[in-house]
Amino acid sequence: MMSRLALIGAACLWGASSAWAADIPLYPTGPSEDSAFLRFFNAGSGVLELKAQGSGASLSVSEQARASDFLSVPAGKPVKGSLKQGGHEQALDVSVEPGEFATVFGLPDAPQGLRLVTLREQPDDFNALKASLAFYSLDASCADAGVQVAGRAVDIFKGVADGSLQRRSINPLKLAVQLRCAGASVGAPLELGELAAGQRYSLFLVPSAQGPKLFWAQDTLSN
Repeated sequence: MMSRLALIGAACLWGASSAWAADIPLYPTGPSEDSAFLRFFNAGSGVLELKAQGSGASLSVSEQARASDFLSVPAGKPVKGSLKQGGHEQALDVSVEPGEFATVFGLPDAPQGLRLVTLREQPDDFNALKASLAFYSLDASCADAGVQVAGRAVDIFKGVADGSLQRRSINPLKLAVQLRCAGASVGAPLELGELAAGQRYSLFLVPSAQGPKLFWAQDTLSN
């Protein structure tokens, strides 16, 4: 678990958050409370809309941006509300532990239209001289999911099970990656650009109508 001091240091190094239509925490976090962090990922078509219960706070995540900033929420207390996409809506009820970073995925689902999956991590790999990269695997059709350096047989992640994630520190450099399923390349290489020392990034493998799809985002904290 990261200490409060480490979290503050990481937040400073992560840089300013992206601008969103509703860039506010869902619930206030008092100064004596331990912080926990929650973000949302839109894996479907159209806007993923969040509405919090009680406070009425809202957040919209477009299919262009895909990943929201991490919002600071009180640790161990339920965040309740709903997530809606198109004509489909699912109830949200999630708690995040102290120092934990949780991502709620809104995934396309044939039977019910929208399915919610939450993946969690307790980052302990902070290194100001390295970049931190995570791989979230959320497409069961991609067996033995992995990621290689594009154009090279160099594994960054290998054999990541559906519904799980891995994170590792890498040297800061310009990077393009290739998704691998069952030992074969899938889709075009994904350009990540120049990864910076002290910054955190995430790769997201999600299902789509065209097959397994890989996205990426820089991990940022909401102000």
